[in-house]
Amino acid sequence: MTPRSALERGVEQLAVALPPSACEQLLVYVALLVKWNRSYNLTAIREPLDMVSHHLLDSLAVLPHLPSLPANARLADAGSGAGLPGIPLAIARPGWQVTLIESSQKKAAFLRQAAMELHLANVGVHEGRVEGWQPGERFALVSSRAFAELGAFVAACRHLLGPGGIFAAMKGKRPQAEIQALPADVQCRKVIALRIPFLDAERHLVLCELKA
Repeated sequence: MTPRSALERGVEQLAVALPPSACEQLLVYVALLVKWNRSYNLTAIREPLDMVSHHLLDSLAVLPHLPSLPANARLADAGSGAGLPGIPLAIARPGWQVTLIESSQKKAAFLRQAAMELHLANVGVHEGRVEGWQPGERFALVSSRAFAELGAFVAACRHLLGPGGIFAAMKGKRPQAEIQALPADVQCRKVIALRIPFLDAERHLVLCELKA
């Protein structure tokens, strides 16, 4: 199976609607990951085919389960690393304004280059720690993937969330202990078990909000 066929089949299995150019952009993104990974160690996944399942489809799988957002919604991706899930989400939903937050200078340099080469006008990069950033406008959704324990993620990012906003944390196994340890003013709305095509591993999406 080629990366292209795996991506096309995986997107079909996920039943995610993508813009016409999205698959091509996602494959270019994989090529950029492979190229930069040689020097910058962006990800432990080395093979393009594995990147499709572990990174692209893993990120796109959250789309059907996110709350209904406006076409021009603002999203922040905390501890974005190599741009996951932020870049695949920005490609899949070009109307969303996605800010990738990354403290590593090397990784932030990759994110800026990837956004430029992929012609992602809807992507911005903030280089620095998420805790210290005060954006001019807050976000409808703040995502994370392998960023931190759930309580630490909420504590670091709560100032980024706008009224009615949602935290979306991508996890492996169901983080029941982390959910139970959330502070009293944080409500876990839903925990969704995700099935990722061509990936035999547990994945969960945890959606949380701040209580009014």
